[in-house]
Amino acid sequence: MSTVATHTVKLREGLSLPYAEAGYPGGVPVVLVHSYADTWWTFEPMLRRFPSALHGYAPSQRGHGDADRPPGGGYTPNDLAEDLVLFLDRLGLDRVVLVGGSSGCVQAGIVAGRYPDRIAGLVLLGSPASLADKPFAEEFREAAARLTDPVDRAYAERFLAGVPVEKVGRGFIETVLSESLKTPAEVWREAMLGLLDTDVDAALAGILVPTLLIWGDRDAFVPRADQERILSRVFGSRLLVYEGVGHVPYWEAPDRVLRDLTAFAASRPVAHAFERD
Repeated sequence: MSTVATHTVKLREGLSLPYAEAGYPGGVPVVLVHSYADTWWTFEPMLRRFPSALHGYAPSQRGHGDADRPPGGGYTPNDLAEDLVLFLDRLGLDRVVLVGGSSGCVQAGIVAGRYPDRIAGLVLLGSPASLADKPFAEEFREAAARLTDPVDRAYAERFLAGVPVEKVGRGFIETVLSESLKTPAEVWREAMLGLLDTDVDAALAGILVPTLLIWGDRDAFVPRADQERILSRVFGSRLLVYEGVGHVPYWEAPDRVLRDLTAFAASRPVAHAFERD
């Protein structure tokens, strides 16, 4: 098991983010990007299993959990993507493998498309190809617009409806819920509206870095058609399908995700990106 250490990094005045770190200093740097109203804790099952080949960093994004909430907000995927680039700068990470989970794939994809020189490889776990076209989109938009503090626990629990929780310890689920409920209604609302209004297709079309998709065939939120759509837009991308796994493979099958992530990071196109003159 890997030791998970927690730190705080100041991106700029009024904006500091907590982050978790695990793995080994000589490993390939991997940055994990959490989803909507989540925190770094969502990756804890993976982080404590990190192998010596990888060195992981998982920030909580602005407004989420214990991260700062700067005046003026800024919770769209574009805002969060720019924070990720500052995070790389502050930690001195020149090039990384970037891993997005669920809606965190949107800002991860934006970074990979805009800053390909910083991204040696991209891994998308349960990634949507779009959110505005989903059956739940308008319902989520209306519900987010009505949110007030404190955010109702039942609202937060709705986002676990598609996760086969029998594969995940109840204590961990309680931790994830508690972390989500630290996030104020303003952030839940603005982040959801930002996701629904983002042209995900356009972000995907700009990705030219090596890309791996991982999708569970019991995913109740994101269909297989979204994975095919991403494959058609991201040149050279490939898909791994996990049978019997739902929307959050990094909870349900963290060991398998890590094996595939390690193999991807060690593959020739990614490993070459870390060579130094």
